[in-house]
Amino acid sequence: MRKQVTTALTRQHSYNGYKEKGMNKVGTRQIKTDRLLLRRFVIEDAEDMYSGWCNDPEVTKYLTWPPHESADVTRYLLNTWIPEYEKGDYFNWVMELKETGKIIGNISVVQVREDIGEALIGYCMSREYWGHEYMPEALKAVIDYLFDVAEMNRVVATHDVNNPKSGRVMQKAGMKYEGTLRQAGHNMQGIVDICYYSVIKRDRE
Repeated sequence: MRKQVTTALTRQHSYNGYKEKGMNKVGTRQIKTDRLLLRRFVIEDAEDMYSGWCNDPEVTKYLTWPPHESADVTRYLLNTWIPEYEKGDYFNWVMELKETGKIIGNISVVQVREDIGEALIGYCMSREYWGHEYMPEALKAVIDYLFDVAEMNRVVATHDVNNPKSGRVMQKAGMKYEGTLRQAGHNMQGIVDICYYSVIKRDRE
């Protein structure tokens, strides 16, 4: 009887092939794509981060935070982020152009659910580089990292229903539309409807 119970519990906690031990806490490691270097932020990124995207109301229009008033705000934020790199469940990359070394955006895991091996991704990028397919390239690389290195089971991203361009980024990265939750999100526009996209480990097998 004890063996049967143990077997049942083991099956219960290995749902959909997700390992019972959970995610692999590897943290933020460097990722290279054809055109991008995804790396950890350093404090020296503050000025370029501020002038590139953090001060732009068009970039932050559908995000949860307002434009930064000065590079000091950006520097303060980086000072809170950088120590977090010591944690194995912290994933936060700056996007750097390999050709020029210029930083153009940010992609990170904004929430982790270890019980189901889920990572929720958020991203933003300098308006100057919109439309050049950089974000789908970065998103696909991060998705691969989260599955292949961090051993996640499910990767999710969301966008304001009024920002369909973000949804196209998710589609290009191989994510599937799951549905729209009404009045389920809050950003600089207020309370909004949110579209959900995901990819799960089983999709890649």
